[in-house]
Amino acid sequence: MELSRRTFHALAGTAALGFALTGSGSPTSANPARTAPTGPPPPVPRADGRRHEIGFDRYSLLIDGRRLVLWSGEMHPFRLPSPSLWRDVLEKMRAHGYNAVSVYVAWNHHSPAPGRYDFTGVRDLDLFLRTAAETGLYVIVRPGPYINAEVDAGGFPGWLTATDGTARTSDPTYLRYVDEWLTAVNAVVARRLFTRGTGTVLLYQIENEYDAHVGEPAGRAYMSYLYEKVRADGIDVPLFHNDKGRNGHWAPGSFGTGGEKGRWLYGFDSYPEPDEVPPDWGHFGPGGAKGGATAGPRTPGFVPESGGGWFDPWGGSWFDGKGYAESRRTRDAAYERRFYLTHLANGITLHNVYMTYGGTSWGWLPAPAVYTSYDYGAAFDEARNATPKLAAIHQIGQLLRHVPDLAKLNPAKRVRATDERVRVYHLTNPDTGAHVYVLRNDTGEAVSTTLPDAGIDVPVTVQARDAKLIAAGLRLGRRTLVHSTVQPMVNLTAGRQDIAVFTGRRGEMAQVVLECADEPTPMRLDAEPAWAYNLGKLNITAPLGAGGLSRVRVEGDGVDTPMLVLFADDATALRLWPYETPSGPLLVYGPALLRSAELRGSTVHLTGDTIGATGLEVWGPTGITRVTWNGRAVPTRISASGSLLALRPLPGVARPALPALDRWRRRTENPEAEPDFDDADWTIADRTTTFSTTPVPDGQPVLFADDYGFHYGDVWYRGTWTAAGGVESVSLAYSTGTQGLLMAWLDGEPLGTHRMPVPDRSRARQGTWTAQVSFDLPDELRERLREEEPGTRHVLSVLVRPMQHDMDGEARDTHKAARGLTAVAFEGSDPEVTWRIQGATAPDPVRGPLNNGGLYGEREGWHLPDHDDRDWTRTELPRAGRRQGVTWYRTGFRLDVDPGVDASVGLVLDDDPGRAYRVQIFLNGWNLGQYINDVGPQHTFVLPNGILRTRGANTLALAVLSDGTTPSGPGTVRLTLLGAAAGGVPVKPV
Repeated sequence: MELSRRTFHALAGTAALGFALTGSGSPTSANPARTAPTGPPPPVPRADGRRHEIGFDRYSLLIDGRRLVLWSGEMHPFRLPSPSLWRDVLEKMRAHGYNAVSVYVAWNHHSPAPGRYDFTGVRDLDLFLRTAAETGLYVIVRPGPYINAEVDAGGFPGWLTATDGTARTSDPTYLRYVDEWLTAVNAVVARRLFTRGTGTVLLYQIENEYDAHVGEPAGRAYMSYLYEKVRADGIDVPLFHNDKGRNGHWAPGSFGTGGEKGRWLYGFDSYPEPDEVPPDWGHFGPGGAKGGATAGPRTPGFVPESGGGWFDPWGGSWFDGKGYAESRRTRDAAYERRFYLTHLANGITLHNVYMTYGGTSWGWLPAPAVYTSYDYGAAFDEARNATPKLAAIHQIGQLLRHVPDLAKLNPAKRVRATDERVRVYHLTNPDTGAHVYVLRNDTGEAVSTTLPDAGIDVPVTVQARDAKLIAAGLRLGRRTLVHSTVQPMVNLTAGRQDIAVFTGRRGEMAQVVLECADEPTPMRLDAEPAWAYNLGKLNITAPLGAGGLSRVRVEGDGVDTPMLVLFADDATALRLWPYETPSGPLLVYGPALLRSAELRGSTVHLTGDTIGATGLEVWGPTGITRVTWNGRAVPTRISASGSLLALRPLPGVARPALPALDRWRRRTENPEAEPDFDDADWTIADRTTTFSTTPVPDGQPVLFADDYGFHYGDVWYRGTWTAAGGVESVSLAYSTGTQGLLMAWLDGEPLGTHRMPVPDRSRARQGTWTAQVSFDLPDELRERLREEEPGTRHVLSVLVRPMQHDMDGEARDTHKAARGLTAVAFEGSDPEVTWRIQGATAPDPVRGPLNNGGLYGEREGWHLPDHDDRDWTRTELPRAGRRQGVTWYRTGFRLDVDPGVDASVGLVLDDDPGRAYRVQIFLNGWNLGQYINDVGPQHTFVLPNGILRTRGANTLALAVLSDGTTPSGPGTVRLTLLGAAAGGVPVKPV
């Protein structure tokens, strides 16, 4: 039933909400009476100690009255368990044009038990928010309580599976736990709000993809509770929800907000397939509640999740076994331009790319649907390397920053291309009169066309299955762009000249036409460009990519300030870095990454990364005469373009050598399978009721692991009875996530192994898998049982790998589906069995609750670096043993990477794919993933610096679980260099 207002306030602690922030006096007022004009965007955000206003109208966000197009990328701190590397990814995002980062906050990552919340170490959310502010990025915070995100139980903590109350509803029991979580996480977020000047948190999401109970009292009450609770905790930035598709769910006015109005944004997600024609979800679409942005006609178009890749399931069915490389290939820069520019044309000015850096679902974090890598095919790969698909992100992000006209666009008169295969979107800015054309080609071949309706009578080329944005009537510094056939990227003034950068695909002929009242004196600074002047127009052409960056200097046209026009193809544009300083903007060309720029006196101090040897060129404020790079002086001269040009290349990176992995030691385990194993300290499994959605079989105890506090990793069962005689077979029913596994022993004798099937694409998202398997007793064991003496004790030992909880995407409490054994039956006899259960011990205080499971070696600390393995058996890899159960392998290795080198290292496992075994990988005690040899597709595992000691000793432990039907490895195990750059960020050991 719908909760009363009094109940809400009691649960949320919101009795003092009478001061609800409404009206123009609020620091986050929305919908001002007059539409804000087009003008310079707000400065780069910082924790500056000043109060700020966050508002919005139908066009865009308004920051202190200035329009902002939000260009955000998703990363998850919990998927990069090395806080030093958060800065690395954030700096790369900022450099490549993003102005915001969006982050899920996973409840299960922070809460090992009810009432316990940990925000230290790799869970230090405040550190992440501070780092984002220092980097100059706004933050979109998304703490759920439900997040999905392809993580275990959709982010719900394991302990919540064994509680009463229906999740994702207004159930008071559930809301009591939510209240605890939000109180804890909001205390951190409230300290870093942009409105207060103490951080850069700009927006806050409640729930995620909540399409259940829409229009029902339980759903409306739940959303109202979340809204009021967040406000009561001091979060005063605009709030929003991410609609799962274009359903119009939870649009403004659809639920109660405690009397507050104009502070809620409608958002929806977008994950189109590469072969789709990009749909219009805004200005040019069907309109109405299901038209995308039109569901919130008074709020700007907002896509909180715009597909920047896609996840891959166990077995790799989504990408035909090719893994995330195929995701990146099919969702490349052209895909991004087609879909993201279509979004922009449809009025979507709040745009978040999910994912921009995917990271690693380490430990038992991954949902059943995914394996360890969450690379996602994102713009930055799992090893933090920039990929070619960044070209579109980089160019669009810089464009949105440097061309404020794009923050306020209206659909304009229809413009047709002479070749109808090219779709044209025409928009204008009502304040500046600038025209914007988004051209999209959905065919399989390049098309060149003219736009006579727009006065563009020269060919504009749009590559196959690609798009581009061109402009006309656009102010570029002190001149006006008549039109261009390529996309503008940067428009700034550095020193005494204006600079405009135009980009396109390699091999295209770029044309830029400028208004020039007087005949100018162009200066060609590179061989490729050409120009012509006629009737007040200067027409500059240049082939893109022929010689790197092409430069033309324009002056003498009656304008006091000269203009430098730069032409770049995609690869060249990725080496152009605009940067804002208190003394004015800079433009840097050459290195693989510019991290920071600081002006002190006449010297500009630059930091960043190089991979290969590269030139360096800097345009900046007047008075700069010297340059340093990563603390070292760079000899320069003044070039004809007005830049400081390095006299010799910056050095590239010396790729570090990696050692071979040898000197292995081995030890078998699973003593739990032996009949004389002491299980007296194990938990007795004798419950008869459960909160699980899985029914308990009649006459049997609850055997579900979660009911006994074992939520992550492997679980052991031992059932004992005295002689009953005549047992012919054992039937075991169990329930797991994808690729769950069960193996059984009777009196120490292996009965066999069963595992869930490898999912095809149709079942890739299936969260719970159930099976009943019957094991016939071996003849010798069966005979022994027939002849046994009365009172003989028997032990059935069962190991289950649960493979995590369902994500409950449909809000049906499916995260509570049983994990582990569900029922046991015998044929030939009916013994009275006493069950004991054992899983993971107390959560690791450093690594957290998701690091460990219940293997004997884990409980005894065999995965930890300080474990004494001197009595283990020496061995060599590859191996081909055959046994049912667990065998551990350990070795140590040292690295000596130069401190000025950022080396990303991976671990590669390879073997005959017919061998059935799986490996848990522990580096210095951290569970960095699971390898399933005969399933795949993952063979390479990223070892994040900080956990990996790049200058020191490391311990690698492998827990190999084999079913005994085939020889089992490990096979070849080796280190590989996934990327290296000279530069990077300082990394502290985790």
